[in-house]
Amino acid sequence: MFADLHQLSHHHAWRRQLEMLLESTGEGIYGIDLRGRCIFINSAGAEMLGYTPDEVLGRNMHYLIHHSHADSALMPVHDCRIFRAFQEGRGVRVDDEVLWRRDGSAFPAEYASYPIRDGEHGGNVVGAVVTFSDISERKRTEAALQAAHDELERRVAARTAELQAASEELRASHAALQRLSAHSNAVREEERRHIARDIHDELGASLTALQLEMNWLRRQLPAPAMQTKLDDMLEIAGNAMGAVRRILTDLRPGVLDHLGLWAALEALLTEFQQRTGLVCHYDCAPHIEQCRLGREAEIALYRIAQEVLTNVSRHAQASAVRLHASAIGRDLMLEISDDGRGMIAPAQPTSFGLLGMQERARALGGELEIDSTQGAGTTVRVTLKGVFA
Repeated sequence: MFADLHQLSHHHAWRRQLEMLLESTGEGIYGIDLRGRCIFINSAGAEMLGYTPDEVLGRNMHYLIHHSHADSALMPVHDCRIFRAFQEGRGVRVDDEVLWRRDGSAFPAEYASYPIRDGEHGGNVVGAVVTFSDISERKRTEAALQAAHDELERRVAARTAELQAASEELRASHAALQRLSAHSNAVREEERRHIARDIHDELGASLTALQLEMNWLRRQLPAPAMQTKLDDMLEIAGNAMGAVRRILTDLRPGVLDHLGLWAALEALLTEFQQRTGLVCHYDCAPHIEQCRLGREAEIALYRIAQEVLTNVSRHAQASAVRLHASAIGRDLMLEISDDGRGMIAPAQPTSFGLLGMQERARALGGELEIDSTQGAGTTVRVTLKGVFA
């Protein structure tokens, strides 16, 4: 065992084995003593730095190849991690600094320093062995990958912003369409109310007056043939009056304005049963019948029920219909079900009738669901949130 690293470097047998080992690797390897002077360096390391091995031996390696940062700012020797590491008797691995060549150019390097001790079991540190390699290509690859990642992030952020803007625009358009739909429904209902009032005041009054006059005339005519003819005319006038009443109910049922939604729905089912022959059941608890929902909500629910019954009469081939109103917590649920042939309920309504019902429910802040199976009937369910206190 040698007490002095200088003597160790000049021991012929050890030096020969060391040279063979050093020259067999592609990495740069050099050794330094406690003052930082190079005591050996392999050819690969010297060539990487732009020197021959003899030109490096004996020179201070910090001032030769590690004197500055990548930005050319000087690096004091006490900031050198190689120096601190072997002074403290520990190893260190670094990949974020540069080494400097003979021609004054720098290259990113990865290096590791390991202390040399003068004993087998942790003696005094007498120097260090440093391995280093040029990682320029790796850094370029990392920089290219980072640039690609940054570009991808930029594009993703830009695309996300575009999608968010489009989503906001779509949301605004949807809100505008909902407002337009609600306004259109309100205008239509108001127009129906005016038309119904005009028909009732003018046509209804005229038909009533005509019936009265015909009844008076019948009493004045002695001939049976003339009386029979007037009876036929009175029947026609009565039918016309019935048609006017049905039209008025479709346009704007008076019971809805005067007695409220639940009485109007019961009357609607009664009329539907008389007209179609289907068995109709009305199921509404007394405490729900006492609840008034407001003019717009009651009109919307009435129109939804009217549209459902129209679809039942046209398509369901049912024998019975049931309308059931219930309270689920503070929510109101209105269900209209039939025992007809059912259908495949669409994920998104496409017909104008279904779209109209859905928009009416949404305008009230509610939800409309269609539950149907072919051969097992159909249930249309409307839920309004927070109706009950």
